[in-house]
Amino acid sequence: PPPTMMAITSTTRAATCLLLLLCSLFLPTTSFLLTTPTPLSPINSQLKPSTALSAGTDVSDLLYQEQEKILVQRGELEETFVTNAKPLEASKIKIRGAGKAGGFGKASSSTKASSKVEGKAYAKILKKEGVLRLDNVLSPSTADTLRTYLYNLRAQSEQEVADGTVQPIERYANVLLKHNRCDLTIPLGAEEIITTALNEALRKSPVGGTLQSIFGDGAILHEFSCLMSDVGSQRQVIHPDTPFVDGKGPVLYTCFIALQDVT
Repeated sequence: PPPTMMAITSTTRAATCLLLLLCSLFLPTTSFLLTTPTPLSPINSQLKPSTALSAGTDVSDLLYQEQEKILVQRGELEETFVTNAKPLEASKIKIRGAGKAGGFGKASSSTKASSKVEGKAYAKILKKEGVLRLDNVLSPSTADTLRTYLYNLRAQSEQEVADGTVQPIERYANVLLKHNRCDLTIPLGAEEIITTALNEALRKSPVGGTLQSIFGDGAILHEFSCLMSDVGSQRQVIHPDTPFVDGKGPVLYTCFIALQDVT
């Protein structure tokens, strides 16, 4: 996982969509998850290359295919290590004197203060545990509308790339195991649903307050995209998106928002 990540859930569909925000300071529909990286022990010694180079072969394509086979093997091996996994429950906090409006009584005068106190409490859990889940970050209607928009955006992007009107790098970020999976970049301000989702996640939910408590007002959004995994996609391997330096804090926080029910 990246230095920090948040995941969220909503309604069930055939393919999985994860709305992704990367911030250097760093987002869910019904659940929110944040994680920090841990150093990994090499396990590649157990994985065997299966393709031999031959004259006349496209070397770059062959190397990618070989890399993908090894990554699939590694994912299968990592899955055997997960024998006692338990569902991550939403974090609970207690705020002294809490009322209906986030623990401060009247919402009209205390929303901002409530968000600040909640964010500070959640940030404390995140720093200690390295992972945080928050529920109900996006409304079900926003999650469904956003998911439909992103499917249409993906179809449009695929056609534009096929026609040669845009380069792949203009529509997709790099992702491991590309077969039946893509990381679709999302244009800010292009549609009202994008503004609505960001407003709900960063201003109305505790997500914004949590990030603000860690970074202050100087947070920078580095990436806004949607990771789509279709039926038949391979298991992602455990990996860091940024280098892990022992003794130093995270340089990036990644927030995932699942736009359908996930397990």
